[in-house]
Amino acid sequence: MEHDLAKGPASDAAPAGRRRSRTTKAFWRKIRQPLAQSRFVKNAIASLFAQFVRFVRLTNRVVEGSARFSGGAYTEFEPGIIVLWHGQHLLTPAYYPKRKPLVAMVSRSADAELNALMLEKFGIEAVRGSGGRENARHLDKGGAKALIALKKSLAVGKNVAMIADIPHGTPRDAGLGIVLLARLSGRPLVPVAITTSRRKVLEKSWDKTTINLPFGRSSIVIGPPIFVAAGADDAEMERKRQEVTVALNAATDEAYRLVDAPR
Repeated sequence: MEHDLAKGPASDAAPAGRRRSRTTKAFWRKIRQPLAQSRFVKNAIASLFAQFVRFVRLTNRVVEGSARFSGGAYTEFEPGIIVLWHGQHLLTPAYYPKRKPLVAMVSRSADAELNALMLEKFGIEAVRGSGGRENARHLDKGGAKALIALKKSLAVGKNVAMIADIPHGTPRDAGLGIVLLARLSGRPLVPVAITTSRRKVLEKSWDKTTINLPFGRSSIVIGPPIFVAAGADDAEMERKRQEVTVALNAATDEAYRLVDAPR
C-alpha cells in the first residue's frame, strides 16, 4: 500500500516535467528567429563583444619584440592590405590605431553580421563579400563588388584588411582573392598576427578559432610586405598565394613564440 502511494505522485510528476520542457523548447523556437533578426539584439551583442575585446587589449601587456601599426617601417608601405588568418583575427580591431582609416572585408553570411557590427564599434568600415576564392577568375558577384570597393579604398589612402583563407576550406592556406586585390591595386600584402599568452582554442571549429583571454601578455607580428606585379600570370599568382601562406604562418608562429617564451 505504502509502495503504491509513493509511486503514484512520481509517475504523475514525470509527464508534467516533460510537458514543461516541451513548452520551454517550443517558446524558445518561437522567439529565436525574431531575436536573431532583431537589429537591437544584434547591436547589443556586438557591443558586448567589442567591450570584451577592449578589455583583453587593456589587460594584456604587449611584449618586447612586437611590432607596431603606427610608426616604424610598416608605415612606408601604406596604404596596404593587412592579411590575417580566420579564427586568429578577433583582436585586430582593438590593436589597430584609432583615427587611422581601415576598411575590412567581412563575409556576407548571417553569422558574420555580428563581426561587421563589432567592427563599426571601433570605427572600422566593413565591406561585405568573400574574397578568398580558390579561383580568382571566378569570383561571385558579391566578391567582385567587394574587391572593387577595397581597391577604391586603397586608392584614396585607406588601409584594408582581409582574411586570407577560404571559409570552411583548408585553414591557414591562402586563397587567390587577396592576391588578385594586390595585383589590381598595386599595393602590398602585409601579413599580420596578433595573439595572447592566455587563450582558448576551439578545437572543434574548422579554423581552430582562438578566444583570447585577459590578464596575460600579447604580441603583434607584421611580416615583410608581398607585392604582386600588375602583369602576373596564373603561375605567378599561385607562387604569390603560396608566399602569402608561408609568410602568414611564419608571422603566426612568431607571435605565439613571443607570448609563450619563458619570462
